[in-house]
Amino acid sequence: MRAEDMPAGPAPDRIAALRAHLRGSQVLDRDALAARDPGWDAGNLNAFALVRPGSIAEVARLVAWCRAQRCAFVPQGGRTGLVGGSVTTPEQLICDLGALDRIEEIDPDSGIAVVQAGVTLGALQEAAAAVGLHPGLDLAARGSATIGGLIATNAGGITAFRTGVMRHRVLGLEAVLPDGRLVDDMTRVLKTSAGYDVKQLLIGAEGTLGIVTRAVIRLDPLPNGRATALLGIGDAAQALDIVRRLRAGSAPLLAAEIMWSGFVAATSAALGLDPAQLPLRSPCLLLVELGGTDFEAARIALEEALAVLVETEPELDGIVSSSMAQSAQLWRLREDTEVLYRLHPQAPSYDISLPARAFDGYVERLRPALKAIDPAIEPYLFGHLADGNLHIVLNRPGPLKRDIQAAVEAAIYGELRGLGGSFSAEHGIGSKRIAALQRHADPVKLALMAEIKRLFDPDNLCNPGKIVA
Repeated sequence: MRAEDMPAGPAPDRIAALRAHLRGSQVLDRDALAARDPGWDAGNLNAFALVRPGSIAEVARLVAWCRAQRCAFVPQGGRTGLVGGSVTTPEQLICDLGALDRIEEIDPDSGIAVVQAGVTLGALQEAAAAVGLHPGLDLAARGSATIGGLIATNAGGITAFRTGVMRHRVLGLEAVLPDGRLVDDMTRVLKTSAGYDVKQLLIGAEGTLGIVTRAVIRLDPLPNGRATALLGIGDAAQALDIVRRLRAGSAPLLAAEIMWSGFVAATSAALGLDPAQLPLRSPCLLLVELGGTDFEAARIALEEALAVLVETEPELDGIVSSSMAQSAQLWRLREDTEVLYRLHPQAPSYDISLPARAFDGYVERLRPALKAIDPAIEPYLFGHLADGNLHIVLNRPGPLKRDIQAAVEAAIYGELRGLGGSFSAEHGIGSKRIAALQRHADPVKLALMAEIKRLFDPDNLCNPGKIVA
């Protein structure tokens, strides 16, 4: 049966047609989807069907079928996105990349990995670590976030300040375009100046220009040991000075995460940690990590560096991990952000970036601006200090009423462009940030984005309703 002969009628007919046409793929109907976990957004599994292609060829066949049927399709990975980038409607179909989970090659000589889109970040980290390497990306959702999804959202995370975001980690890419063609740009080298870099259009496009199926990922050497410290500090300016001095030392700085005390109070309480053992009296806390040849070497380097800091900053308070287990516990303070959403279901969250030296002034202005909207609002603040990425979660359940949401966004986003920042640092646009994009992006850029979308996807079938209005 040819794709163009497929019925476009009721869902049961379409399900039968899909199963007949895609014999190498798993096809789930709406009843089966209702029993599944939708991931971060309850709207992720609203589609009439989910297809899990068993091969890249099956992805191309599925896209060709969708085009012939004029059926919109939504690519999905680990469903960990926070901005509605993979939400679906009952008329749409899900292309789940979970079965494309092969790590095809780890080449320690070239420092690259060749992976399929459904490989999780955690699986790639583990495979690379076996030969002393790391993919140069880390984030809390490492166990479920997939490489395809991370590419689609241009993910950043904890290590971006020294290794870049996903855009800097991808050497080569393969993707199925909205017309069913396969673009193969699986370059395995860093240096290439062979015309337009088409893959960069697909990175960060959130599946609106095609479905990423394979990639070549650049790998970096992995420190054998790492030691962590949690420091109580007065403000972000002090944190930046500490980070600058640590980076000037002989041991590599692997992470620098800033958290305001309200955020740590919430996560530490949920983890059952003794607040007396944490520097919670300080307005801010800084989580830093140094690398070394082993844990002991990293710990000694960290303690020596902090001893030098205390000479000029005697009020500096904090704790240094005495074991890898204690390091992991300190990291849970920063990474267990789901605590906030358990306290405040569907809490509105925002992901911005601005020059890190502007953090203190921005926060000082933001808090009263939010209280002017609602005196009960007290934002949880935390983020990746060294690359200027600040996360803001409100202490109230969502969704917000439309007028309140508009006022909150004006308070959070209003001055970012003037500061040289961005209203979306690493979470993307999805369906939830389109209005903000329209308000805050350059009009010429918006026009070019719309033209690119029409060029790649003239029928608007590939993840419609995301990024481009």
